[in-house]
Amino acid sequence: MALGREACDLALIHANVVDVFGRTVLQDRTVLVAGGQILAVVPSAQCPKPNAKEIFDCQHRYLTPGLTDAHVHIESTLLTPENFARAVLPCGTTCVIADPHEIANVAGISGIQYMLDASENLPVHILLAMPSCVPCTPFEDAGASLDADAIASLMGHERICALGEVMNYPGLLAGDDDLLAKVEKAEALGKVADGHCPSLSGLELHAYAGCGIRADHETTEPDLIRERIEAGMYVFIREGSAAQGLEQMLPAVNSNNAGRFCFCTDDLHAEDILSSGHINSILAKAVKLGLPAATAVAMATLNPAQCFGLAHRGAVAPGYKADLVLMEDLVDFKPCMVWSDGACVVNGSTISGFRKPVAVPEEILHSMHVAELAPDCLKLPVPSGRARVIKINPFSLVTDSIVMDVITDEEGNLATRKNKDLCKIAVIERHKGLNRIGLGILKGYFYSGLLLGGAVATSISHDSHNIVVAGRTDEGMLLAARTVAEMGGGLCMVRDGKVVSSLSLPVAGLMSQEGAESVAKGLKVLETIARQCGCCEGVTPLTTLAFMALCVIPSLKVNTRGLFDVNAFKFVPVDAGDDNTDCI
Repeated sequence: MALGREACDLALIHANVVDVFGRTVLQDRTVLVAGGQILAVVPSAQCPKPNAKEIFDCQHRYLTPGLTDAHVHIESTLLTPENFARAVLPCGTTCVIADPHEIANVAGISGIQYMLDASENLPVHILLAMPSCVPCTPFEDAGASLDADAIASLMGHERICALGEVMNYPGLLAGDDDLLAKVEKAEALGKVADGHCPSLSGLELHAYAGCGIRADHETTEPDLIRERIEAGMYVFIREGSAAQGLEQMLPAVNSNNAGRFCFCTDDLHAEDILSSGHINSILAKAVKLGLPAATAVAMATLNPAQCFGLAHRGAVAPGYKADLVLMEDLVDFKPCMVWSDGACVVNGSTISGFRKPVAVPEEILHSMHVAELAPDCLKLPVPSGRARVIKINPFSLVTDSIVMDVITDEEGNLATRKNKDLCKIAVIERHKGLNRIGLGILKGYFYSGLLLGGAVATSISHDSHNIVVAGRTDEGMLLAARTVAEMGGGLCMVRDGKVVSSLSLPVAGLMSQEGAESVAKGLKVLETIARQCGCCEGVTPLTTLAFMALCVIPSLKVNTRGLFDVNAFKFVPVDAGDDNTDCI
């Protein structure tokens, strides 16, 4: 077929092909395709009359490989795999490495199996990374616990391409037998291990990488980026709904090391996909910041394929998968056509290639098991009047641990509404009715007094996904939390003692069965109300709140068992009467 002796399926003529190997653009090429595979990419003059069943004139527009998201939690888009694929395919995304860590923490192996079933035979190739840390630390109340033996049953699946982000790096460095067994299992099957190691440096970083950890998406500082590349790791540049590192990290990319960078979204809401795009929007932003277009495309295609050992993906070249995107230009990166396995699946506004969604198992649709919440269960004693406080940093998932004087009531409990710019936060166990509630204090979430008698609650709280609620009154917090439980999971906004908006997420308390447009609309209403209530600048109210329970990102977080110092890797009391730290 490449030689024209037999007819191929498709010939794309007069295409300007982005060459991700040489990081340049090949002008006026003919691309021959058959059986979902690229057969040849040659100057049009060498193939003036291609022998093809279908010939399409690209009119000198730009042909790139299908784009790849190197690390994403589909659950964080709030969409099922089918609806996620429908949202990102028009953006030119044809492959994602999805870590079902979120649903695994709710439903274990059953949740991972659902994600495999729901993502099968879609025009977006959804490959999974087997979650490595369920729960993410030994101090969590998750819905499941997956040891090395538990994940072995699925680790050999053809669409599981890696071991998911090893975020319990203290456990790995301490020689945790079960975690090491998971890494060894992945290596034995020829699959890589993804990483998650904020601030790790020096000998500890090299010990981590030496165990076979291939990448990190939590690093934004130039010196730490250089260390990871020197240690043979890949660095993922993340642009999500809450964490955005492109502008800070891009100066670290140069012609010598560009092959070690990939793009990822990690956690991206449906609203942001519909309004801004997916990986293509990162490409546009990177090029505007000065990154050469062909280099940017390589970071979104060839690099992640090489990182995860995905042979025959990520390039427009003979022998590679015919996952292709026709772009109007290499500035805005707006796709006009997309091919998956050689079949046209996006043509303008027309999308095709989708099958009927799979049914969601009943156990995943009914995952909320919350103990009765007593009226006084959110009282927070601070008898010394000095408290450890979680300080939120704008545009970041990393929090600061600060000590400050707080106002208490006559019983010595935090008087939330009397403390300027502070909110109370609670994490409520919701998997087994254990009646565990961890409490803390937030600064930098809402401005003083504007969250009138109100609260924000969500069943998305990374990574154990208990109910997390923040507010200025206990009554508002309890109303928001109970509403989330009654919906079977979701998001809720309370103001003046009333529910003013909510979004149901019945699939494991994480995802909606509605399409991206419907979910985005519901999210927009919630976000608008949160802004009206005085959500701080640089804070995405729902996403930021969900990360306040993730006890692996420094410095201070809270879970169902209490306030957790990530740096010391231990629980600490909210009352700081015995802490010599100067108050602020």
